[in-house]
Amino acid sequence: MLPIFAKDILHVGPVELGYLQAAHSIGALTMAITLAYLPPLRKAGPALLWSVVGFGVVTIIFGLSRSFWLSMLMLILGGALDSISVVIRHTLVQIRTPDHLRGRVAAINSVFISASNELGGFESGLTAALFGPVISVVGGGIGTIVVVIATAMIWPGIRKLGALQEYK
Repeated sequence: MLPIFAKDILHVGPVELGYLQAAHSIGALTMAITLAYLPPLRKAGPALLWSVVGFGVVTIIFGLSRSFWLSMLMLILGGALDSISVVIRHTLVQIRTPDHLRGRVAAINSVFISASNELGGFESGLTAALFGPVISVVGGGIGTIVVVIATAMIWPGIRKLGALQEYK
């Protein structure tokens, strides 16, 4: 989708497309380094939920943006917010899974993440082909927020999840 946004929506060339493609990773790396130096999260559940809501919001803004720099900033923020949720989710898998199941659960989690990325790319491409790239991206951001709300309602314990070291 980024090539479509670069060429047809943001009207930039291949160099700027490269910057856009690197932006998510720049944000993720920056946040990963930041999280390594910060004290552990005291409210992991709310941090997880809000980081995913934030990811949905920046995705919507990216989808509506016609400015290269705003789009770039949203992709960097998206990478940073995604990094927060990844750290929390991976930590939960490691500390909440019984020792004798940890390898299997980690393997299933890895397959699920890989498959969901590929299926998400397919879904985004199909939606973009049917409705256009802007609706596809904005719809994805809205869908992300809806899933967070549903998760918080269906599994209220996630809202109360505290510091991750409490669950050893």
